[in-house]
Amino acid sequence: MKKFTFAAIAAVAAVMMYSCGNGAPKASLKSDVDTVSYAIGMAQTQGLKDYLVGRLGVDTAYMDEFIKGLNEGANAGDDKKKAAYYAGIQIGQQISNQMVKGINHELFGEDSTKTISLKNFMAGFIAGTVGKGGLMTVDSAQQVAQEMMRTIKAKNMEKEFGPNKKAGEDFLAKNAKAEGVKVLEGGVQYKVLKEGNGALPKDTSRVRVHYEGKTLDGKVFDSSYKRGEPADFRANQVIKGWTEALTHMPAGSIWEVYIPQELAYGERQQGADIKPFSMLIFKIELLEVDPKK
Repeated sequence: MKKFTFAAIAAVAAVMMYSCGNGAPKASLKSDVDTVSYAIGMAQTQGLKDYLVGRLGVDTAYMDEFIKGLNEGANAGDDKKKAAYYAGIQIGQQISNQMVKGINHELFGEDSTKTISLKNFMAGFIAGTVGKGGLMTVDSAQQVAQEMMRTIKAKNMEKEFGPNKKAGEDFLAKNAKAEGVKVLEGGVQYKVLKEGNGALPKDTSRVRVHYEGKTLDGKVFDSSYKRGEPADFRANQVIKGWTEALTHMPAGSIWEVYIPQELAYGERQQGADIKPFSMLIFKIELLEVDPKK
C-alpha cells in the first residue's frame, strides 16, 4: 500500500501591515525596512499561485477568500488556538483534495463512481490523531489497511480481468492431462524438453539460465535468447512459480513450464504485455547452479 503523506504547506513569509481587512494591505515604502519587507513578501510568492491551484486545489475565482484567510493567519501571531484551527483547515483540505482522491484511485482505479467512506476515514483519522477512542491501534490499522486494500483491489481487478483468470484455469486443467506434462505440488506444470543430470538448486542457490517467456496467446514478452546473454540470479528472487520449478530442475535441463497466475504476478500488471491474472509459459534452460563470478 502506498503511504500517503501530507504535502508541505508553502511558507508565505511576507511581512505585512497589520490589518484585519479582507483585502491586500497597502504598501508604504518609507524606509529600507519597509522596502525590504515588501520585496521579501513579493519574492516569496514565486510559484505560489501554481502551488495553490495544482496542489491545494484553490479556484482562482475565490482569491479574495484566500487573501482573507491569509491575512487572518499572518495576523494571528503566536495565538496557539488559532494556529491549531488553521492547521486543521489546511490538513482537512489536503485530505479532501489529495488523500481521498489518491486512495480512491489506488483502490478503484479509473472507476469514479466508487469512493471510500469519508465519515469513517475521518473517524479513524481523528482517533489516531488524538490518541484515544480508536477501534484499533495505529500499528494494527496499518496492517488492516494493507490487507484490505489488497483484497478490495484484487476483487475490482478480477471483475475487469476475470476472463484472463478463467482462460488460464481452463488451459491448465486441460494441459495437466496432456502427454508428458507433470504437476508439482505447488501447482506449477512442466514438460521436460531435455533431461539434465547436474546439481539441483536450493531456493537460495544462484543460477544461470536462458529463458523465453510467453503469454497464453503465444506473445513473447521476454527472452534472454534474444538478448544473447543468460541471466544470473538467486532462485528465490523471482516469481514463486519460477522458484518452484528451479528447485526441482537439475542443471542441464530444459523445461517448458506453465505457471498459474497466482504463482506469477496475480492481480498485478507487469509491463504492457502481462495483464492481471495472466498465467505464463516459459522455456527455461538451467545452465549452471552457483556459477562462479
